[in-house]
Amino acid sequence: MKVMKFGGTSVGSVDSILSVKRIVESANEPVIVIVSALGGITDRLINTSKMAATGDPAYEGEFREIVFRHVEMIKEVVPAGERQVGLLRRIGELLNELKDIFQGVYLIKDLSSKTADTIVSYGERLSSVLVAELIEGAEWYDSRTFIKTEKKHNKDTLDVDLTNSLVKAAFQKIPKVALVPGFISSDKTTGNVTNLGRGGSDYTASIIAAALDANSLEIWTDVDGFMTADPRVISTAYTIAELSYVEATELCNFGAKVVYPPTIYPVYHKNIPILIKNTFNPDGVGTVIKQNVTSPECKAIKGISSINDTSLITVQGLGMVGVIGVNYRIFKALAKNGISVFLVSQASSENSTSIGVRNADADLACEVLNDEFVKEIEVGEISPILAERDLATVAIVGENMKHTPGIAGKLFGTLGRNGINVIACAQGASETNISFVVDSKSLRKSLNVIHDSFFLSEFQVLNLFICGVGTVGGSLVEQIRSQQQKLMVENGLKLHVVGIIDASKAIFSRQGFDLANFREELKDKGKESSLEAIREEVVGMNIFNSVFVDCTASPDIALLYKDFLQHNISVVAANKIAASSAYENYRELKTIARQRGVKFLFETNVGAGLPIINTINDLIHSGDKILKIEAVLSGTLNYIFNKISADIPFSRTIKMAQEERYSEPDPRIDLSGKDVVRKLVILAREAGYCIEQEDVETNLFVPTDFFDGSLDDFWKRVPSLDADFEARRQVLETEHKHWRFVAKLDNGKASVGLQEVGANHRFTAWKVVIISSY
Repeated sequence: MKVMKFGGTSVGSVDSILSVKRIVESANEPVIVIVSALGGITDRLINTSKMAATGDPAYEGEFREIVFRHVEMIKEVVPAGERQVGLLRRIGELLNELKDIFQGVYLIKDLSSKTADTIVSYGERLSSVLVAELIEGAEWYDSRTFIKTEKKHNKDTLDVDLTNSLVKAAFQKIPKVALVPGFISSDKTTGNVTNLGRGGSDYTASIIAAALDANSLEIWTDVDGFMTADPRVISTAYTIAELSYVEATELCNFGAKVVYPPTIYPVYHKNIPILIKNTFNPDGVGTVIKQNVTSPECKAIKGISSINDTSLITVQGLGMVGVIGVNYRIFKALAKNGISVFLVSQASSENSTSIGVRNADADLACEVLNDEFVKEIEVGEISPILAERDLATVAIVGENMKHTPGIAGKLFGTLGRNGINVIACAQGASETNISFVVDSKSLRKSLNVIHDSFFLSEFQVLNLFICGVGTVGGSLVEQIRSQQQKLMVENGLKLHVVGIIDASKAIFSRQGFDLANFREELKDKGKESSLEAIREEVVGMNIFNSVFVDCTASPDIALLYKDFLQHNISVVAANKIAASSAYENYRELKTIARQRGVKFLFETNVGAGLPIINTINDLIHSGDKILKIEAVLSGTLNYIFNKISADIPFSRTIKMAQEERYSEPDPRIDLSGKDVVRKLVILAREAGYCIEQEDVETNLFVPTDFFDGSLDDFWKRVPSLDADFEARRQVLETEHKHWRFVAKLDNGKASVGLQEVGANHRFTAWKVVIISSY
């Protein structure tokens, strides 16, 4: 025998209720079916009763909607005939009773807890009668006769022993299908209708399953089972195949609404497995909750849950240190006022205790605690107690965390690198739950980064903002597009482009973009790409594992790096402006990146992406001192001096370099040596030298006055240099030599200039030579 419970969404529509019929009738063993009220009916009953209690005659319209909903459902799912007529009569009798109760509430304008409990009980009474008639061979049982409660602390609490004995008596003989309304019960002394609280239908099913030693308990709902995280927040969340009772309880207690938390306790003691299934996807595997999990998964955590309406209340003061009974007084005062605490964090110095409560309880909690400690507050031993609001609590859960070193370190390190501040944290000695409190604005980011870093996601994600989609940036986007699938399959890495920016327009989306059509989307949907708009979007998105990729040469874009790094957004720059700017700015950017635990990378600033900077870093980190660097750093100038010949004059090589896109749009930037100076400054700084661009000795091969005036003036004047260059070139040719524009760093002294090198010189084959000592 097994127990099957169907929630409100499972009996909320014609299609779903017919699916319930098929599922139950296909069972090959006796079943006890527990049903909730039709989806949304419980809320409607509560709202209607409140309207009646305030004397609002509009309650009648709400009641007619309740009647219409049930009548229409019957007409849709039960064929016309005697069965339909009989069911409509039975439902009509219940609805008439309910109508009379509402009218009484309206007339006396009073709604007692007894009357309120009676009103909401009609939701399950109506739905269970309907489903019992729909399922072939089903027999209806009244749960009020065997689910018994008693008053404790002004709450209706289950009388376990009495209920168990009554359940066993009621089901001495179990029919093929027994149909039971969930949620509702009755007081063992007065017989008055009571209920087991929100989610009580789950609890009803668990109570019956435990009392009758069922083979299993099935909870049929509108999701496939427990998910690794909330799929509305994390698109890559997936169904967890197996959970232990402890793991499921922890997830439920911290916001996972798949199962009502008290449901687990009764069946846990009988070692009865719970199967979570989806009424709308009955063939899905679902989640099994049981004593021993046999899944071969070795992931440290099973899932992430959260409570997004958290207030943190801290009782603190030096007068608490060493004083016995302070925490007793805190929790006693809160318990007396019915305030539930779901997180406790205490400093080892004993001078503060922080408690997490729902936002709705925050004001009352502060009031009762200030009353409790009024004397201590008056003399300054304890500070006035206030609530910190608009917070969220996140819990990571998994029995594999037990005795596994480094879990907490990895968790908080990951959060820190993404700029998420942890306000309070707590971990039980069982090591199955680590909980922490963050600002509610950081909740989405927290969930995503944990899901990603603990490999709950199928792929690790990098969220990229690509600024500049010209030759370099456009090639990068195409490379990402062509390599995305391979990186996911072979490296478990998903490059997710969430922002694309060019000189005039920008587009941003958490969902990312189709890179095959990004230019059309940028043109059609792009917004103005001002510096302020870029900053607001990139920082405001507050997305995890984010990287800003600068493929421009813009000094204005480089000014944004500091702000991005301070917001824990890594920066990867092809742009040389920042790393070659004032030394103090360069050091500040590197320091912020190190302190924030993010990346500031600019390997492509020198050597077109060859691992030159990484090589220097590796030498430095291994204890070497860089003594000397010699390098040919300009692809443009290399092209020019390789192309110059008797047939191709100097001025023509410059034009060719521009046409082939080797040079900047204004080739004077290359000819002036500025680009090489910047690159040499970057290498020198990475080698450990404090150097500015002004410190570099520059020996140019084009007169400085050629850089004045307009670009058109330059093109008119530059042919005048051809004859001199050709004469010098002929001399070099007879000596079997070539020109190379060389950058040098020698014990901190930097220079750039044109050199004559022989055919066997290292710069014929090598671009960079690094000399170091240990």
